[in-house]
Amino acid sequence: MLFRNREDAGKRLATAVESLSNKNLIIVALPRGGIPLGVLIAKKQAVPFDVILAKKIGHPTNSEYAIGAVAEGGAPILGEGYVEQLHASWVKEELPRIQKEMTRKRTLYREDLESESLKGKDVLIVDDGIATGLTMFAAIQAVKKQEAKSVQVAIPVIPKTTYEQLKQRVDGVYALEIPAHFLGGIGAYYENFPQLSDEQVREWLKSK
Repeated sequence: MLFRNREDAGKRLATAVESLSNKNLIIVALPRGGIPLGVLIAKKQAVPFDVILAKKIGHPTNSEYAIGAVAEGGAPILGEGYVEQLHASWVKEELPRIQKEMTRKRTLYREDLESESLKGKDVLIVDDGIATGLTMFAAIQAVKKQEAKSVQVAIPVIPKTTYEQLKQRVDGVYALEIPAHFLGGIGAYYENFPQLSDEQVREWLKSK
């Protein structure tokens, strides 16, 4: 399955999760790419919408290579094999920078979005796709810390190996594509997959 763009993926996901509809449901999206999908699902379900900020932790010698992730209000999650290898000093150096960036984005997005309590809620976390799963795992941990009643995830595409790991962490997973042989990046499953700017994200938040 190839998605035209994030809007196309969001509409398909909205149809896939129709059975979840209830007054206790809240949609929570991961910025930036998950925002369009989350907004479309929340609109169709007519339920509250919020965001949860999570950032990858880059490798000391290659910042583009994620070795872990952390979400606001949660503890860092590291990929397998990095707990022993990674120096504690590196994580300590990175976390303040990451937290500062998440605070900046939270302040920016809160101009267009009211904060929602997740305590006792049925939470559906949405993103535009999952590769390693580290960022999503960090988000799940943070949502559970807020005492959500249940946590489920909806994504257009996720590798089968990551899907099996994800199922063990949440109450349910809605995935449109679960390839056994992942093409190497989420963008490979989209015809049009541009990086969203903060301004574009805010436009989506205003439209919710």
